[in-house]
Amino acid sequence: MKHASLFAKAKAERTYIEHYRKSLKGILMKRSMETAIGAQEREAYAHPEMIQLLEGLRAATEVEERLKWDITAATLRVEIWRTEQANNRAEGKATV
Repeated sequence: MKHASLFAKAKAERTYIEHYRKSLKGILMKRSMETAIGAQEREAYAHPEMIQLLEGLRAATEVEERLKWDITAATLRVEIWRTEQANNRAEGKATV
């Protein structure tokens, strides 16, 4: 199932980015010249690297969600087909 492996990769990518965001925040806070924690945090969140990471997180989440819904749609198509087949079999038995 092609979508399953793509979905797994997309989910892994999103999860990695989410966890790296915490590391990046710490790295950027450590680089800050500010002494107050709140000021360090503000600088970290406003830093271009953090903004770029968040844009990557947005893209990764979009890919993951699209693949998840592709898989859901495929599953529903199979269930519809199975129901139609069962109905066809039931109709065939009723006419005999």
